[in-house]
Amino acid sequence: MRSTRVSLPLRLPRMGYASRRYSVRVLGDSAAKPAVQNVADLKAWPLESGQDCPVEINGWVRNIRKASAVRFVEVSDGSSYSTVQAVVSKEMAEEIRLGAAVRLKGLWKLQSPPQVFSPPPGEPAPTPDEKPPRLPQIKFIDPTPDAREERPKITVPVGELQVDEVQILGASDPDTYPIQRKYTSPETLRNWPHLRMRTNLNSTLLRLRSDTIGSLSKIFNRENFIQTHPPIITSADCEGAGEAFKVIGGTRESPFFDSPKFLTVSSQLHLEAMAQAAGNVWTLSPSFRAERSDTNRHLSEFYMLEAEMSFVDDMGEVMDLVQRMTRSLVQDLAQQSSWKELEHARRHPRGPAETRTLEDLDDIAVLERRWNGMLVPEKWPRITYSEAINILEEHIEKFERPPVWGQGLGSEHEKFLAELIGYDKERNAYVPVFVTHYPRDIKAFYMRESAAEHHIKGQIVVDCFDLIAPDIGELAGGSMREHLLHKIITNLRHFSLEASANDPRLKWYVDLRRWGCPPHGGFGIGFDRLLSYLIGVRSIRDLVAFPRLYGRTDC
Repeated sequence: MRSTRVSLPLRLPRMGYASRRYSVRVLGDSAAKPAVQNVADLKAWPLESGQDCPVEINGWVRNIRKASAVRFVEVSDGSSYSTVQAVVSKEMAEEIRLGAAVRLKGLWKLQSPPQVFSPPPGEPAPTPDEKPPRLPQIKFIDPTPDAREERPKITVPVGELQVDEVQILGASDPDTYPIQRKYTSPETLRNWPHLRMRTNLNSTLLRLRSDTIGSLSKIFNRENFIQTHPPIITSADCEGAGEAFKVIGGTRESPFFDSPKFLTVSSQLHLEAMAQAAGNVWTLSPSFRAERSDTNRHLSEFYMLEAEMSFVDDMGEVMDLVQRMTRSLVQDLAQQSSWKELEHARRHPRGPAETRTLEDLDDIAVLERRWNGMLVPEKWPRITYSEAINILEEHIEKFERPPVWGQGLGSEHEKFLAELIGYDKERNAYVPVFVTHYPRDIKAFYMRESAAEHHIKGQIVVDCFDLIAPDIGELAGGSMREHLLHKIITNLRHFSLEASANDPRLKWYVDLRRWGCPPHGGFGIGFDRLLSYLIGVRSIRDLVAFPRLYGRTDC
């Protein structure tokens, strides 16, 4: 039989696809169309004055202002913090209502005069030949009013749509629509989690979250980590704290699973198994904890960024990775358009309602100290748990609960330590602080015992760390994992956890130590908590789209 040789790459026949309808389309001659697909692209389009162009915009009505003969309709497609202004005749605007989904066609025109902004200190104004940026580069340092007046101006052309055709894609009753143009507090917006994302701030937070995930993927790829998808349904409570949600499968009398199953509280144990095949692995996965905590830092469902490193014997390498990753993330986030738009809005709020909305975020001076602290080139401070207790005892009158060696640090203790030790006066920065080597009895069973010189008061301590920061407390936690078989069995017995053949919940985890388990370590970061710290959202309930918390899950 004659063989057939195939050379690669194959030249495949061209297939016909239906054209994709983006939220914004430039109409007319296809050869002259720019790559404009959404409102953000349209607002950044360097159209010359006088070059009016036919455009179609699909979006949601955010506001309607009335004039004698026309209506000024603000439309958003979710791609930008700011909206597009559409000028619609009074007759055509009769059916346009707040909250409606619309398709508007007309001529895109530049406003006259264009908007004028000041560049941040130290940045030159663009020359007349340079195209204006999508948004002026924003820096954290808030100049004095005098300094602001002295700076040169950046001219940014702003367009509006002169509408000649209106189509209502989805009607809205403005009398019952909860999201109004007036100021609405975060607490009130929590009553409508399915609708609050339609506000400019909350839709921008969604994009910021997406941009951050994209940055993390690039960062871990540079570090030669493999992204993985560990299971959500597990057999064991990783932390051993009894705070897991039990899974009940189906309604039949016979159980769905052969043994009790839980929603994962951490992906760490499964990541360890993956790391012993792939070396370095990471994940961004949901975690679930049945904590009855009612604070602005706790949710029952949240996302954890977790990573495991094989062939690592020094905990310092794990802490170095945490700092390197976080620093890179902050640098990346500062360049994202979503972040720049939010900062631009905070510098130039439009009206009292938006001003009050943005004042619900942490002050820009506070964010400046946080970001500056993340970006310091030196290693972040590292103190032991025992040193932390000694420092706290010197200021014992400042705490509701006195610090005691052998007990966990409270949130008030962590915040105090982070502010006292981490504040860099010269840089005006709050540098995160690592607290290391906690007593074994207040940590998890899988942590490696520290060298004898770290033991204190006759107590065994373990190679672990917490990363703490002002205002929020713990940001991350990590440890070296016990990789020796006999020691992990000893740890399980110490914590009254079994791994026998009759109880396989942790037997598989012990088995990892039987065949080629190298020294390894890893860490976990509460993704939502980290984002709230960097962006300045005071409660993670207002950062997560659909927060699940003790006593409340609305939809």
